[in-house]
Amino acid sequence: MDRQILARLNSLRRERQAAILVTDLTGGSDRLIVEGDGLEGSLADAVAAAFRSGKSSAVTIDGKSVFLNVHLPPPRIVVIGAVHISQVLARMAALAGFDITIIDPRTAFATPERFEGIDLIADWPVDALKERPLDSYMALVAVTHDPKIDDEPIIQALRTGCFYVGALGSRKTHAGRLERLKREGVSDADLARIHAPIGLPIGAANPAEIAVAILAEIVGSLRGRDVSLPKGVRP
Repeated sequence: MDRQILARLNSLRRERQAAILVTDLTGGSDRLIVEGDGLEGSLADAVAAAFRSGKSSAVTIDGKSVFLNVHLPPPRIVVIGAVHISQVLARMAALAGFDITIIDPRTAFATPERFEGIDLIADWPVDALKERPLDSYMALVAVTHDPKIDDEPIIQALRTGCFYVGALGSRKTHAGRLERLKREGVSDADLARIHAPIGLPIGAANPAEIAVAILAEIVGSLRGRDVSLPKGVRP
């Protein structure tokens, strides 16, 4: 691999940006494509599918054999709220290949005993996210039911371009949330990106079922995202 391409690829990894190394199997030069680069034709379709699936493969583009080597940042779920749903979601997310972080300033909930082996931060989200900012390969799940805890990270997730933003609560609760976020200057387009009530509508009735609904919705958002947009920009 060309040294300049390798250096660029390593830089993209550090910045948690997705990229595909396109290798011409007939002996041509390599090409590095970053998620959001403007492409057209058959190559654009093949690259978009590879970014969504995360799988490397050999494909034929306009009669030429190329190998698409996909490099994606590890997707992470950031959960605001150390509640019962979070306990189940943390275990399930790990099985599905997601890194997960739980943030909750309420030390009675955010205890190592309740979240053994889980990346747990017992601090206010606004402070925790200064040290570990959100990005477009993160999903934000807000489940505390407390606006003082949930609202600011939701705003940050929308402005950062997280691929998924979900919030627990009834339709009435969410209507109040939308009014608060509007007052904070969040656009209607961004407000429409919030998944609320959170999770797929499967009639979930207990924490484990709600966690299943949330994780399924997150996976759907990750695999169905618009990869034609630059990093940090989501519809």
